[in-house]
Amino acid sequence: MKILLVDDEKLIRDVVREYLELDGFLIDEADDGVEAVAMALKNDYNLIIMDIMMPKKDGYQAVREIRKEKDIPVLMLSARGEEFDKLLGFELGIDDYVTKPFSPKELVARVKAIIKRNEKSGVKLEFGGLVLDDKAHEVFIDNKPINLTPKEYDLLKFFISNNHIALSREQLLTNIWGYDFFGDDRTVDTHVKTLRHQLGEYGKYIKTVRKVGYKFEY
Repeated sequence: MKILLVDDEKLIRDVVREYLELDGFLIDEADDGVEAVAMALKNDYNLIIMDIMMPKKDGYQAVREIRKEKDIPVLMLSARGEEFDKLLGFELGIDDYVTKPFSPKELVARVKAIIKRNEKSGVKLEFGGLVLDDKAHEVFIDNKPINLTPKEYDLLKFFISNNHIALSREQLLTNIWGYDFFGDDRTVDTHVKTLRHQLGEYGKYIKTVRKVGYKFEY
């Protein structure tokens, strides 16, 4: 897995690089937004770790330019933790947002989670008459499309990508809503209930695992 690490602070790059390389990642570095855009468009990366406050071109501008050409997952770093900054990042389609100072181990965990979520992107998952076409971002039941909310779609994809694996509510919150989500287990239960309803007869394959959470079992 190859990652582009973008930050104008060399100390931060050195620390993050060390931790990521210990987990086997290959790292390229850029110290400003202009260089980041050039490298991202020239090379193929599994993930970009992008700082916001940088010379020449900030992280937001860099992500906008990269996303015009390539759909690469992005984790943003920022010394600013204001809600507006996070919302702007997510509106640009970033996958996660980390506020400095941060734990390098937590950063690595988030990187792994993002990459895992995107590993199965673009594939078609079929279970009898239930089809999830991830490339088209559509779900069909008996050849008829059903309208799911973005969270319902992500939840279904995560369930069937982990077929026969019991998933705790905490795992579902982390992978679908993110590390910074301030809701509780009831959020998961509510979305599972509506998803089951949307799936009709296929809703029965999302099974409740007592004292744990849920699993998809087809």
